[in-house]
Amino acid sequence: MLRKWLLAGALIGATGMMSLGFAQKPELRFSADKKFKIVQFTDLHIKWQDPRSDVAFERMNQVLDEEKPDLVIFTGDIIYSQPAVENLRNVLKTVSDREIPFSIVFGNHDFEQGAPREELMKVAESLPYNLSVDEGPEVSGVGNYALAVRSSDGQKDALVLYCLDSNAYSSIEGVEGYDYIKHDQVDWYRTQSDAFTERNGGTPVPSLAFFHIPLPEYNQAAADENAQLYGIRREKACAPPLNSGLFTAFKEKGDVMGVFVGHDHDNDYAVCWYGVLLAYGRFTGGPTEYNHLPNGARVIELSEGSRSFTTWIRTKAGVEQPTVYPDSFVKE
Repeated sequence: MLRKWLLAGALIGATGMMSLGFAQKPELRFSADKKFKIVQFTDLHIKWQDPRSDVAFERMNQVLDEEKPDLVIFTGDIIYSQPAVENLRNVLKTVSDREIPFSIVFGNHDFEQGAPREELMKVAESLPYNLSVDEGPEVSGVGNYALAVRSSDGQKDALVLYCLDSNAYSSIEGVEGYDYIKHDQVDWYRTQSDAFTERNGGTPVPSLAFFHIPLPEYNQAAADENAQLYGIRREKACAPPLNSGLFTAFKEKGDVMGVFVGHDHDNDYAVCWYGVLLAYGRFTGGPTEYNHLPNGARVIELSEGSRSFTTWIRTKAGVEQPTVYPDSFVKE
């Protein structure tokens, strides 16, 4: 599929206008055939100049060659060793050097390699074709932003991609495990969603959400024998023990069709929960961390004007688990 992008102001955040202070960025747009394709790379766990990471770069290049996406989204745990800045830049250049728009969200391990997330975000912002941005200290975390994909004729926002920082570890005394997406982040999403809906004449714009750590609802959905689940589930979702209500907000606003995360290396499944697809990417890294699946990527292809999408896993061996949301997830 012919990749469509135009060098213009990025449509980021509630205004959908150019963010001043940033270099010109590619405008995301549905192609002339009304398609838009996203590749999700997750949990690369790249160790600097470690040959065990070679397979991660091999897989990224193979997937990019075969899928020719309009956008690449990295959903966290990108790097796993120092030097953090050089390591991250080297990974992102795999996509940037191909002139493919890309964005990132952070995982719980990215900031443990000697550089804070603020510094790592500046690395992404320094590269051509980056669409990542930090909304600033007013919102918890680093790297909460919305990307608008314009219609093929450029007249309106036809798709919104919400990228959120799922933070790292619980800071509440007596509560162990992973952190949750904070209430001010949920409020930020609500504000963004309302603005896009208003500009769309009161109709919610079809949307997807991307972050690293799965929501507690992943375990609820996977445990429900009436839920239709496709893919591999070899471990319980390592979700926060506390629920801050992001999934409820998605349902209330009525725009988000699917959520895409990483974090759990032995899961790549997709399951529908109250009409929202909860999906994992395929672990993209090499044996620098635990993994028992051939590495690969998740691919999502959307059609303009439709509240549906096709998604599959791409590995060295080919395509796995092709499904269509919502049709494949309706239990007869």
